[in-house]
Amino acid sequence: MEKIGIFCSAAANIDKMYFESARQIGEWMGKTGKTLIYGGADLGLMECVARAVKENGGKVIGVVPTKLEEKGRVCTFLDEVIHTHNLSERKDIMTEKSDILVALPGGIGTLDEIFHVMAAASIGYHRKKVIFYNEYGFYDELLKTLKTLEDKGFARQPFSTYYEIANTPEELKEKIN
Repeated sequence: MEKIGIFCSAAANIDKMYFESARQIGEWMGKTGKTLIYGGADLGLMECVARAVKENGGKVIGVVPTKLEEKGRVCTFLDEVIHTHNLSERKDIMTEKSDILVALPGGIGTLDEIFHVMAAASIGYHRKKVIFYNEYGFYDELLKTLKTLEDKGFARQPFSTYYEIANTPEELKEKIN
């Protein structure tokens, strides 16, 4: 898989271990000639992974909503910019253009992106999966919640139909390749 969509935090005040993980993933992507498709911001893990991809020879595509441009928060490492009117359009384009989608640690925006992809897959818009990058157990509680929803009958089929889990950098690389 060559075009990897990444959802992740735009926050700067998070533990440095998450930045190091994002940097390592971006470095690997760049060195292996992958293309990053992400939200285009110059903030947090978003900028970190984009910088690492670019510095290591990969291509960086930013899918940039109008509000991000208005605030002057567009990354300067972009090889290509796709302009969108809003976050919904951004999610649709990222999903469409990516071969696979990876969820690094993030907040409400990242969760919105994850669930957007999974919900669209659940009704047949595409067959793409999200890989939860669960290093340091970041997504453990969310994965438990998804299991609870399944156990209580709120899933037509197992949610794992729409996602995979990678707990280490090696597992993530294996699932992407």
